[in-house]
Amino acid sequence: MVTQIELGEIVLDVVQKDIKNVHLSVYPPTGSVRISAPMHMSLDTIRVFAISRLDWIRQQQRKLRDQERESPREYLDRESHYVWGKRYLLKVTESEEPPLAGLRHSKMFLRVRPGTHGEKKQAIVEAWCRDQLRQAVQSLITKWEPILRVKVERFFVQRMKTKWGSCSPATRGIRLNTELAKKPRECLEYIVVHEMVHFLEPSHNSRFLALMEQFMPMWRHHRDILNRLPVHHAKWRY
Repeated sequence: MVTQIELGEIVLDVVQKDIKNVHLSVYPPTGSVRISAPMHMSLDTIRVFAISRLDWIRQQQRKLRDQERESPREYLDRESHYVWGKRYLLKVTESEEPPLAGLRHSKMFLRVRPGTHGEKKQAIVEAWCRDQLRQAVQSLITKWEPILRVKVERFFVQRMKTKWGSCSPATRGIRLNTELAKKPRECLEYIVVHEMVHFLEPSHNSRFLALMEQFMPMWRHHRDILNRLPVHHAKWRY
């Protein structure tokens, strides 16, 4: 059940569940705010906590609202597309051969059948990007499992509305945002490690931060790069 708290111009969604600590999150693209709190914590106590973090909330909201947005893509010749943080110009060709997308030198190529509409072109490109992302994620999981001494039983690549990634320590599963295929590989690695470290520590507490520092000392740098890059033009909701 979601309860809302209003603090002036800021509306916070409060979710109470079986956890030990309070978690405060500000989500892209508009800076919506959610607090996860223990079941026993009163709304008055949660409100006081939120008031104490108002300056931080406003700071995060400013960052998100000022972040550059990608314009909608039409999948036309010489349109810009990003793969692993690099910009490629799209080259579209029509052929009776099966559809195909990929990278060649400094361009992204897209082969489609004559008369293919924009939504179908988008689906072809996105399917190719998902495949690239799955391969990269599998390689990273293989790399980091022996380092962290954890086992990922399954992972999913999908569109996510508010997060770059999520995990389920109970099932040893992780989910990753398809938009990560557009970002530098080190940003993807940071997100994969972040979610895998949650198998060792589910909360964003001091132990979690210490583990991130131990295994990936540059994680804050990668996070900052990821948060400065343009985000998808769509209006994310949760």
